Amino acid sequence: MTRVIAIANQKGGVGKTTTSVNLSASLAMSGGRVLLIDLDPQGNATMGCGVNKNEIDASVYEWLIDDKALSDIVQRCNGSFEILPSNLDLTAAEVALLQADNRQYYIRDRVAAQAQAYEYVIIDCPPSLSILTVNALIAADGVLIPMQCEYYALEGLTALLDTVEGVKSHANPNLGIEGILRTMYDPRNSLTRDVSRQLIQYFGDQVFRTVIPRNVRLAEAPSHGLPAILYDRTSRGAIAYMALAGELRQKHQRNVLP
Repeated sequence: MTRVIAIANQKGGVGKTTTSVNLSASLAMSGGRVLLIDLDPQGNATMGCGVNKNEIDASVYEWLIDDKALSDIVQRCNGSFEILPSNLDLTAAEVALLQADNRQYYIRDRVAAQAQAYEYVIIDCPPSLSILTVNALIAADGVLIPMQCEYYALEGLTALLDTVEGVKSHANPNLGIEGILRTMYDPRNSLTRDVSRQLIQYFGDQVFRTVIPRNVRLAEAPSHGLPAILYDRTSRGAIAYMALAGELRQKHQRNVLP
């Protein structure tokens, strides 16, 4: 059964794309077929997987708007997982979707029809609450929220949770919170520790036990077009994302057991 996970946070610079790429690679490394959908017109996840966004023949735009088959567009990321690439053409898709009937269900319908061979579909959402993000939330079984442990991030988290509740109430009653992921974590920083404690106090088990540290190798990997696990599997960042994949799998296995 396919599990669709939207990775979302309207605040930029929180490690959303880093999480999308590295979680996809780690889930694939631990078994199972994984598809990453790059839903950000900046195409950072695409480039981080070693795919040149400026040289692709087709992208998410053609999949959404021109009904081109998923299998004709996906590309392999270094033998690890498959990516549905993106570039600036996706900006035009937002305009087209705003004028379309049932515009909020495009991704859900296409994933249901074409992506059921995958164990996981990971959607890297744009850093805004746009029609593309709403599409992703309606298509998803769960939302994974990466965030830095800082006070402004808490405000953004509240707004995102309100949006998730709105989508759940009106369009996708099965939408849940996969978890809140603490990224760029530095335990030496007292503010980081303080905000982390607040997250656990208010959200309890919805906060992943795994934290993603600040890590040079993790930051270097995208410039080489590789996930961290393929760039330096012994790095703290790569090890943390493998731990996150394991935690996620355990959670899903618990939920499907009678």
